[in-house]
Amino acid sequence: MTGLGTLLRHVHDLMEGGIAELYADLGLPDYRPRFSPVVRALAAQGPMAIRDLATAIGVTHSAAGQTVAQMRRCDLVTLEKGADARHRIVRLTGRASAALPLIEAEWAATERAVRELDAELPVPLAEVLRATVEALERRDFRARIGDVAG
Repeated sequence: MTGLGTLLRHVHDLMEGGIAELYADLGLPDYRPRFSPVVRALAAQGPMAIRDLATAIGVTHSAAGQTVAQMRRCDLVTLEKGADARHRIVRLTGRASAALPLIEAEWAATERAVRELDAELPVPLAEVLRATVEALERRDFRARIGDVAG
């Protein structure tokens, strides 16, 4: 029997893998789909601190920092010192800016593909996922599991 975690990872891998293949086919083999929200936020709002970027894209500070570090290694962003030593300002590089039209086109194509996928499902995937997040925010999974040690 396949566990829920395995199914969730498999769906994620299938979807994200398809996007990564597209980027590789288009000449960006080191570009990862998780970079797109960062690129789009920086393009729309300009350079910002990692903390503000995390808020803008809806992830933890740690997750944003890890993604930014990967993007820096791929020459997609630079990091500059902010007003105080604790803040690092993220800025798009010329390489990322040049790829922005392709990134925006992929984003739009992905949204169309998700709508197509949703039409094949009994309930739209994002609707199920949002409802799941809301339920887990009301009562976390640990509480739902209960005390199994007892």
